Amino acid sequence: MVRKIEGPARIPVPGGKVIDEHVGRVAGGDEAISIAHMTAPPGWDEPPQTPSFTEYTVVLRGVVLVEHDGDVTRVEAGQTVVTSPGEKVRYSAGPEGAEYIAVCLPAFSPEGAGRD
Repeated sequence: MVRKIEGPARIPVPGGKVIDEHVGRVAGGDEAISIAHMTAPPGWDEPPQTPSFTEYTVVLRGVVLVEHDGDVTRVEAGQTVVTSPGEKVRYSAGPEGAEYIAVCLPAFSPEGAGRD
């Protein structure tokens, strides 16, 4: 069945990051997948989390930093990072901020994010 989604659902988050979910639990009740467009201001960061979903992050502009296992992976525009369920990670934006697409399987939920 074809479904047209008129526009994203804006999900409020602290710290100035904007999440526009196009497909997912908030945007339309989809539990299998979420697809969101994120815009993070310069220097943005979030608490560590241990999600129960796989997350695919495609960086469109700027830099996303992913802390994990005592290391930091720098993901620049045109690159992608994949994190696995049960892996403790912490996301932040570089000094120029970041714009990226996040795809979560199954769909993102605040409970499933496992934030510290």
